[in-house]
Amino acid sequence: MFPNEIDSESLTSPVNALNGPTYKNTGGDRTLSGYDYDLPEDRIAQNPVTPRDSSRLLVVDSPTRHQHRRFRDLPELLEPGDLLVLNNTRVMPARLYGYKSTGTPVEVLLLEEQEENQWLGLVKPGRRLKPGALIQFPAPDHPEGEPLSNSTLQAKVLATDDATGGRILKFEATAGASVRELLESYGQVPLPPYITQSVASPDQYQTVYAEESGSAAAPTAGLHFTEELLDRLEAKGINRAFVTLHVGVGTFRPVEVEDVTRHQMHEEWVQVPPETVEKIRETKARGNRVIAVGTTGVRSLEGAAVSGELQPFCGKTDLFIYPGYQWRVVDGLITNFHLPRSSLLMLVSALIGRDRLLGLYQEAIAQEYRFYSFGDAMIILPAAKTEVSAS
Repeated sequence: MFPNEIDSESLTSPVNALNGPTYKNTGGDRTLSGYDYDLPEDRIAQNPVTPRDSSRLLVVDSPTRHQHRRFRDLPELLEPGDLLVLNNTRVMPARLYGYKSTGTPVEVLLLEEQEENQWLGLVKPGRRLKPGALIQFPAPDHPEGEPLSNSTLQAKVLATDDATGGRILKFEATAGASVRELLESYGQVPLPPYITQSVASPDQYQTVYAEESGSAAAPTAGLHFTEELLDRLEAKGINRAFVTLHVGVGTFRPVEVEDVTRHQMHEEWVQVPPETVEKIRETKARGNRVIAVGTTGVRSLEGAAVSGELQPFCGKTDLFIYPGYQWRVVDGLITNFHLPRSSLLMLVSALIGRDRLLGLYQEAIAQEYRFYSFGDAMIILPAAKTEVSAS
């Protein structure tokens, strides 16, 4: 986590017991209010487009130029030998609806399993769920109005988690089933709260290459890929590799301090396998580019390189990237359009500068791009990247 006192020349922070990331002092860009913008409500996408790769793509291809394309044009924008790094996490059906013993409805969003059948989760209403409270979850076929005394899934609140404001929940299930197994029938795939009128199927909130279950939200930059587009990229000689970052509260927790350097990211579980590290090294040695798909891909790769050199990694990262960050692995980025004042907006600003990014957002709004999880995408090509972004 970041210290409270910021050195005038650089900032280092221990992450996973390694040497921390380094930042150059950029003066501006470190106030929360600097990452605000106004978005008309009708620009928030409620449903994905079909097919996925027909979404719009804002191409940032130089320090001063950009163009408007479609996501299916991606093979024309990359070069043979480039490497796409994708996050293969799979969204869990992590949203559960249950009741307290008093009959009060309870909503739970599971974030991560800490030990067998013990989970960290966000709960509503949180104030009423103190340690010792019991939550019962009705089976999908439970008759409405019938008592829940024979519920096959229940959870006891063990403690409050200060870092997230969530609860530590100990689950009990009949027949010895695990929570992960029961989620398939009891749980729902959680859509973000700003998606209120969606008719999307659960599969539309998964990437076509999703494999490793454990995420509370989708790595949304990857939602634009189709199997056909992946085949076209491969046919052109554009390679791909995978990392896993299970999206949790660290990604979507809002930044609430005006001095953004004091924001503390919650840890998220990451795996960067040896084969991905080897592909990246080979790509760099050839003089080709590493393009991360999504901010989760960025945090995975840069988090595995906090020692100064990319290494295979399996563990948790609390890496927070904002302007002034010294890049070690990522050359370019494919990303969606992010919420104001979010850590994701700060991460993308670290690539091309806050002023330019917010200018591009205004252009996207004027051109009626669709925003957020089911919205359109942006690609920042390496020629547009700035090593240190200052106001």
